[in-house]
Amino acid sequence: MTVEALYRYFEDLFPKSLAAAWDNDGLSCAPDPAREVKRVLVALDPTEAVVTRAVAGDFDLLLTHHPLLFRGIKALVPVGAVPTKLLTLAKAGVAAMAYHTRLDAANGGVNDVLAALLGLQDAVPFAPEGEVPCGRIGMLPEPMEATDFAKLAKDKLGAPAVTLAGSGTVQKIAVCGGEGGDFAEAARAAGADLFLSGRIGYHRMLDAPEEGLVMIEAGHYATEFPICEQLAALVRQADPAVTVEIMPTATIQTI
Repeated sequence: MTVEALYRYFEDLFPKSLAAAWDNDGLSCAPDPAREVKRVLVALDPTEAVVTRAVAGDFDLLLTHHPLLFRGIKALVPVGAVPTKLLTLAKAGVAAMAYHTRLDAANGGVNDVLAALLGLQDAVPFAPEGEVPCGRIGMLPEPMEATDFAKLAKDKLGAPAVTLAGSGTVQKIAVCGGEGGDFAEAARAAGADLFLSGRIGYHRMLDAPEEGLVMIEAGHYATEFPICEQLAALVRQADPAVTVEIMPTATIQTI
């Protein structure tokens, strides 16, 4: 399977029509689209350490959730983090592609994986009006105390810590991986007892208990890293002969 063929495979799975208008994912580096893909490195973030590993490990392609070219660059010179990483990959002939908001919204994507990991049943999409339906809302098999669900989430996500606002019994749970603060009101409108996201924001969480919605911040990385296993599985499904490695990228840490 070539770089181009693997790119087309993922484009069919996660079409651009699912992406937010401001997003910039897809194929961002392809020195040789006809290069045969034998080794793929999967990561949440295209950090310097990940790029170094991709080159040193003789990988043909780097597949991430967060795009390398998320913000525009004005010159392709080795100054600044993004141009330097792009040049490093290009000189080594390593392709890079990412699936971001379309992977948040897609069936079997970030938020379906998150909902399943937390034990939600019959999860369906939700979003603020006019937004990409990235969030998921579903039911726990049985009601739980909010503090017990917070502990369960911390354990299932491998999060170093979670932040809880509110208390009481919860069963209808809304989730949105990553930066989900803008989905909080939509979660409330959808009838959720609790909203969990990577980051929600202090003031939204401060008001939440008084407005009848429990909230949990579990960390951007912790709520999205589980998708890496799914991305790796999809590469293997496309071509079982490809070697796939997942590299953690927990650069931002809770001490």
